[in-house]
Formats: sequence, structure tokens, C-alpha cells
Amino acid sequence: MRTVTSKDGTSIAYDKVGSGPPLLLVDGALCSRGNGPSSALAAALQQDFTVYTYDRRGRGESGDHAIYGVDREIEDLSAVIEEAGEDVFVYGVSSGAALPLKRQISFRR
Repeated sequence: MRTVTSKDGTSIAYDKVGSGPPLLLVDGALCSRGNGPSSALAAALQQDFTVYTYDRRGRGESGDHAIYGVDREIEDLSAVIEEAGEDVFVYGVSSGAALPLKRQISFRR
């Protein structure tokens, strides 16, 4: 497990496996890195991609803040993308697919 710090100071836990172009997997609302589809998908894709999976805030090993806001989750997502350090592919499931679309985040640096 690794961590990155989001804009509001929240610690976001993530894993990084494999090698190749970076790919960020974003689980739905009720999942975490250890309890959701991303873990198995990361294992299947790690031969071709450097796969990042993370615990959305308030889940798994990530921290939380008393005032929830979708904008905070977008900041968390951006922090993990920044950690990848280059153009990132993103694959999201359920609400995890909606996060990068909310403000049309540009994944190109």
C-alpha cells in the first residue's frame, strides 16, 4: 500500500502493480481496493499496464473528512493521477465512472 495526499490533506491509499502505460481503475461507491472488481481486473491487466487502484475517501485505508463533497473525490482522483506522472488511462465502474466526467477533468498533463 502507498498513499498520496489529496488537496484537503486527506490521505488516499493506493496500490500500483505491473508495468507499461498507467491505467487508473476507479471502483463504485460501495467498493474498496480489497473489496470490488478492480483487484481482479488489475491482476489481469498488470502485464500490459502499470495499474493503479485506490480506496475512495472514507473507504478501506483512505482517510475521510467530516464534510463530504463530490469535489473532494475529484481532488482525490486528481492526486492519484498526478502520482502516475504522465498521461493516464482511466476505467471506472458505476459512480467511479461518473467522477472523472463531473467536471470534464482533463487527464492529459
